[in-house]
Amino acid sequence: MGLGAFPGTHNLSLGMMGMHGTAYANKAVIDCDLILALGARFDDRVAGDASDFAHKALRAQIDIDASEFDKRVNVDIHIQGNLREALKKLLPLIKPVKQRAWVDTVHALKEKNPLKFNQDGELIKPQYVIHRLWQKTGGKAIISTDVGQHQMWAAQYYPFDKPRKWLTSGGLGTMGFGFPAAIGAKQGLPGEEVVCITGDGSFQMCIQELDTIRMYNVKVKILLFNNGFLGMVRQWQELFYENRFAHSTMNYNPDFVKICSGFDIPAMRIEKAADIEKGLDFLLQTDDCCLLEVAIPEQEKVYPMIASGHKYEQMVDFDSGSESGEVYSIIPNLPAKKRGDS
Repeated sequence: MGLGAFPGTHNLSLGMMGMHGTAYANKAVIDCDLILALGARFDDRVAGDASDFAHKALRAQIDIDASEFDKRVNVDIHIQGNLREALKKLLPLIKPVKQRAWVDTVHALKEKNPLKFNQDGELIKPQYVIHRLWQKTGGKAIISTDVGQHQMWAAQYYPFDKPRKWLTSGGLGTMGFGFPAAIGAKQGLPGEEVVCITGDGSFQMCIQELDTIRMYNVKVKILLFNNGFLGMVRQWQELFYENRFAHSTMNYNPDFVKICSGFDIPAMRIEKAADIEKGLDFLLQTDDCCLLEVAIPEQEKVYPMIASGHKYEQMVDFDSGSESGEVYSIIPNLPAKKRGDS
């Protein structure tokens, strides 16, 4: 929820940690000797195995809500209060030190463990689409999401350099949040680019709001990933439930482009990687509300991943040896690299 509080493209930023955090952030948590949680909670997505979380570190937490202390993770130092006021009192007590060893360590972790995915053949990979969206918008758009794989890919591949650019429901886990949130953001800041990144399942929770954006001419852009599944549910069913795909298959998805046509909203569907640039240009250059539907493989998963209840050391990252084709490696403050690049 705090993405953008510290610039995501800064060379000291490690992005998210936890279940779908970056590999370099999770590896840093394993080895750090001090962790400060500033207005953040150690929920089950951050600390799967609470008994083992950051076990080498002194753990300190500042929170306005005392009930967050020791809820899942035992914390060594508690400070209850408004974060702004607490930091004002703490900052004068901090003395700068020259210590490069840890900074060099985390930089090395980023280089050795980048975000990566397979960009093989004609199939569209959502990670690359979001990465290109970030590049084309200069990282300045307000991004809203629903809940699921698209939410995690957006958090990973669209770094935020400023606060309040990332709108997501967080622990509420609310499918259907993203589209109405985007409408609210665009109404509040009409001069900003607002993109709702959503999935075929989540979008149908509030699809009737197409009427709202047409009625009031709210120029929200909708990036809809369609894999014919409730993607995150499918990922868990494949990995942990022996491919028993119960109630996660979206067999009767509508024609989203035709639905938009019924509301007089411009829409386009792309199915091949060669059409990604054309699709994103349509999305961003259309001077109106519009929808870009992107067909993606149903088997695509969110990595890295720490399974529920597991330790950080049990993190599973993308296995480039399990798929053929070019592997794209991306670190938010470095250019995209292909396998074999120096």
